[in-house]
Amino acid sequence: MNITVILCTFNRCQSLSQALDSVAAQILPDSFEWEVIVVDNNSSDQTREVAQYYVSTHPGRFRYVFEPQQGLSRARNTGIRAARGEVVAFMDDDVTVEPMWLQKLTASLHGGQWAGAGGPIRPPKEFKPPRWLTLGGEMDLGGALALFDLGSVPGELERPPYGTNMAFRRIMFEKYGDFRPDLGRCGGNLLSNEDTEFGRRLLAGGERMRYEASAVVHHPVPPERIRKKYFRTWWFDYGRARVLERGSRPPILGIPRQFISIPSLVVRFLPIRTLQWLVAVDPKHRFYNKCQVWLTLGEIAQNYRQSSEAKSVAREIPTRS
Repeated sequence: MNITVILCTFNRCQSLSQALDSVAAQILPDSFEWEVIVVDNNSSDQTREVAQYYVSTHPGRFRYVFEPQQGLSRARNTGIRAARGEVVAFMDDDVTVEPMWLQKLTASLHGGQWAGAGGPIRPPKEFKPPRWLTLGGEMDLGGALALFDLGSVPGELERPPYGTNMAFRRIMFEKYGDFRPDLGRCGGNLLSNEDTEFGRRLLAGGERMRYEASAVVHHPVPPERIRKKYFRTWWFDYGRARVLERGSRPPILGIPRQFISIPSLVVRFLPIRTLQWLVAVDPKHRFYNKCQVWLTLGEIAQNYRQSSEAKSVAREIPTRS
């Protein structure tokens, strides 16, 4: 088996059909063996029935796997364990992929030079961002909408791709481990970073990843996501995820790192970012700076949570005489 496509889904049976139609229509050489694994992450709607329809109408192409434990990372890891392909590609349950997507995305991964690849994730052509939203450039807020676009020129990636348009040689998971289950969406939260954390793990290990500009995924932008409240919540959870991604760090002079991080964030970063938000006149600058404030608040909240957990653990450890 050359390629496995993993599509994890949770209670999106309506958009799932469109996503599966688009991946079923992929154009690849006849010599390629490829499959699609639909991982049902404990859905309560008609997801199983939709997936089983594709399993029955495309024999040998589609497989259905059920993962009862909630969480996107867990679902992806279940898909990886079930995968037969030497290359593993990922897409979401609410996107459509272009007919040459899979061939373009994975073309460079059948040798040993590249560990992974990613491509553009674009909004619908009719989408017009509001005047306060910046997409692309230094003030890019597209991550909250899962949009990723580095232009039309392919080349080496210096940053990780996003989860709905990425592929890796399967051996990379054997070498670097799975997606972290403490990161990624679970239920209704907007916690993320499980995809980019894995990519950063590879880059830190000296692996190379490629940007395939012609491997295009189209991602919808629901109206409820074009609200400032959604962006604030996303950036708050992104701040939490950044702290989780860094993991445990050694104490400084015997003081746990989170007890140092909280005052530093409150005194050094929060006032500056708040001032930048309040004095900005341009709507794009103003809202970008506001999101940076919510990012900082998320980092503070997660550090506080971890410090509280550390205190609880310390109290539970019996005092040695």
